[in-house]
Amino acid sequence: MCKIVDDVQGLKELSESIKTIRKEISKVIIGQDEIIEQLLISIFAKGHVLLIGVPGLAKTLLISTLSQALDLKFSRIQFTPDLMPGDITGTEVIEENISTKEKHFKFIKGPIFANIILADEINRTPPKTQSSLLQAMEEKEVTAAGNTYKLEQPFFVLSTQNPIEQEGTYPLPEAQLDRFMFNIWLDYPSLQEEIEIVRSTTTEFVPSVEKVLNAEQIIEFQNLVRRIPIADNVIKYAVSLVRASRPETTTLKFVKDFISYGAGPRASQYLILGAKSRAALLGKYTPDIEDIKAVAVPVMRHRIVTNFNAEAENMNANKIIEQIVAETKV
Repeated sequence: MCKIVDDVQGLKELSESIKTIRKEISKVIIGQDEIIEQLLISIFAKGHVLLIGVPGLAKTLLISTLSQALDLKFSRIQFTPDLMPGDITGTEVIEENISTKEKHFKFIKGPIFANIILADEINRTPPKTQSSLLQAMEEKEVTAAGNTYKLEQPFFVLSTQNPIEQEGTYPLPEAQLDRFMFNIWLDYPSLQEEIEIVRSTTTEFVPSVEKVLNAEQIIEFQNLVRRIPIADNVIKYAVSLVRASRPETTTLKFVKDFISYGAGPRASQYLILGAKSRAALLGKYTPDIEDIKAVAVPVMRHRIVTNFNAEAENMNANKIIEQIVAETKV
């Protein structure tokens, strides 16, 4: 009974902390409320995020501002065609003992050894270098020269990608895409938001972002999110959504017509974790169907592969998932 009371109090504290974090971020970022919510959902669900948007939408600024509000180690990696795996994970160097003249290898940790990793323009580096993130994102560890090094927790990879500049880019492998919990698309700001952005960024005033949560608190809240109870019918609905995206198991004709490969079991897991995290952020004690629907598009859109028919009919992943949600019975 005491544990339940503690968890209820913890959820209240988390909800209040989120309000404070949003307030601090809003000092720098105008609008983008839904995007900020999805970033926070992924962090407390222990997920990674792929952030896609045209240049100038403050993708990098948003992530760096978020890291300021959280008292965590932040590392920015600019992905370029000549970037090597060792530039990310670290490398071994020969070090000489001045007194004994003995030489030995010493591992110099790379920028991956931080809490929040900003992988800027991740699709500008070859697949070989992209793959250096796979182990870190999944197992939270790095292997170099036969030795395995644990990464400090919490650990998030927040990657940005430019969708319109295709020259000099490399498509992300499906295995890499599947490691990301959310695929978030940034759109242009509204008229009033853009006016406010221009007004606030063309003066000499630089806002100060206060730190709200530290690493220990975040880990505690992450564990709390995992303990949130969820009804069987909500789990069944999440799994039904994912299975409805697979041509082999669906009864939906448009899915069979437009999708080559549907989402895998990891999508079902992230739907549940995303729903739990969203419920906690909103101050609810258990997630419901609406929480599943709210995270369905960012969780599933990078996990389905559309075919030529979809392209010919101007059906993208967003439209297909929204239609699956609309036609899947609760």
